[in-house]
Amino acid sequence: MKYFDAHTHVNFVAYTDDREATILRAKDAGVGMNIVGTQLDTSKAAVALAEKYNHVYATIGLHPVHTTKSYHDVKELGEGGKEFTSRGEVFDKAAYTELGSSPRVIAVGECGLDYYRNDEGSKEVQKEAFIEQIELANTLGKPLMLHIRQAYDDALEVLKAHAKVKGDVHFFAGDWDTAKKFLDFGFTLSFTGVVTFTHDYDEVIKNTPLDMLLSETDAPYVTPAPHRGKRNEPAYVELVVRKIAEIRGEDFEGVRGQILLNARRVFGIS
Repeated sequence: MKYFDAHTHVNFVAYTDDREATILRAKDAGVGMNIVGTQLDTSKAAVALAEKYNHVYATIGLHPVHTTKSYHDVKELGEGGKEFTSRGEVFDKAAYTELGSSPRVIAVGECGLDYYRNDEGSKEVQKEAFIEQIELANTLGKPLMLHIRQAYDDALEVLKAHAKVKGDVHFFAGDWDTAKKFLDFGFTLSFTGVVTFTHDYDEVIKNTPLDMLLSETDAPYVTPAPHRGKRNEPAYVELVVRKIAEIRGEDFEGVRGQILLNARRVFGIS
């Protein structure tokens, strides 16, 4: 393993036609991956894939936008007939606990708070599901995989009140002041292909200690340059790592090796 894609969704319907080929392309490129669930069904799919391939691991959890009626994403749920899955899932602790018994599960999430699309009334529902998942992570002794959008301060408040474990802030999109708060609390920050076509996160990437950075694709979304416009996949995580090294002005091999070590440390991968 040369790279680790800390957050990918090869379990989504976007890969129905070539899922195995996508996973094997990553293996050929030296990429290990963490396939992340967003609901119970996609969490089950993530575990099944992790148990099939030795370079694949799984994260299980309920995405905040799926705690209430939410945006329907065809890349995740498919065309028609699946709309019911975006009407709100109640977190089933027993079911997720059973999934978490697999040795291939390395984190709980993606969980957190998302205030982008959801109305004011959904915030409390999101918070309750977030706390339940933090408690599950505490029980399992697994790190958290956080999804936070337009809610960094609120999420940090919940974490400080309930979390006994640390984890990763997936697709970090805050400023340096916000980044420092999560770093000081012991959470790593992960970055996607967005860094290959915007300078919005250069300051955070430059200032974050190298041992607190992770690389991810969030595939099938945010495909890095030069593949923009195409579906993303874990094999492209190398491009994210190369860009992080470039932004920091540091040796690529040194950055690559440290980011891989970071992933092994955070997720307990031997």
